[in-house]
Amino acid sequence: MTNAKRSLISMVIVLIVTVLGLAFSWFAGTGGAQWNGYPVLYLCALVAFAVNWLAYIPSALARTEKYYDFVGSLTYLAVITTAVILSGPLEIKAIIAAVMVAIWCIRLGSFLFIRIQQSGHDSRFDQIKVNPARFLVAWSLQALWAIFTAAAALAIITAADRGTLDLFFWIGTLVWAGGFAIETIADRQKHAFRKNPGNTGRFIQSGLWAWSQHPNYFGEIMLWTGITIIALPLLSGWGWLVLLSPIFVTLLLTKVSGIPLLDKSAKNRWGDDPAYQEYRRKTPILVPRPPRQPSHRA
Repeated sequence: MTNAKRSLISMVIVLIVTVLGLAFSWFAGTGGAQWNGYPVLYLCALVAFAVNWLAYIPSALARTEKYYDFVGSLTYLAVITTAVILSGPLEIKAIIAAVMVAIWCIRLGSFLFIRIQQSGHDSRFDQIKVNPARFLVAWSLQALWAIFTAAAALAIITAADRGTLDLFFWIGTLVWAGGFAIETIADRQKHAFRKNPGNTGRFIQSGLWAWSQHPNYFGEIMLWTGITIIALPLLSGWGWLVLLSPIFVTLLLTKVSGIPLLDKSAKNRWGDDPAYQEYRRKTPILVPRPPRQPSHRA
């Protein structure tokens, strides 16, 4: 396939991604707060694309992905801030939802930014950052990712009637807190493992990583599910579209860019290692389970 054809296909993908993100946010936001006749959720989507496209320009010129994850976190902060500003006076439920997203994206964004600064590059972008059109696809998809992922939180913030701190709120908050704790602990354990020179060339199988091959991803799915639970009593009509939030996160991490890519890389590095084969055999891929104890025969 020629470069011209690849570029054309990439631009078509960018168009589809943009239309999908804007259409989703328009319909999902019709029952929520409005600003000058536009759903606030829709305006948040415009901000998400604008942030990523503006960041794309210098990144494409420099052919660097070093700021990709940082801009991803900035996108969440931008859309949440936009929703807070344009939705008028906020009640406690909306404030807490905004704080949840802010805490998550600041923690994860700083972690990913520091990691790429230390590693030097992200191998996912080796083939696409040299092609401006393909690189733009990545930045556009990041905007769409933020829109879909944060949809439930945005629905809470922009809801016309946010309701009280009901049972859904307390259950959702507990689920969010558990997911945030799991993701944070798993990331710190893996970071500490990699910093130890004695672990060079080895794979982690301790801590939460003995309970799950991808505990950080389980934590992320869990925390967005928690926010969606909080949003449930506020949804009606097209607003039910925001239930796509945890579904999208789950599919993305388990079928597209998360587990499949990491597992492929891990199999290339340790696929012939009996210890790695045993680890994969006895350890759940996603949902944590206490490590199996070795059997003792008389």
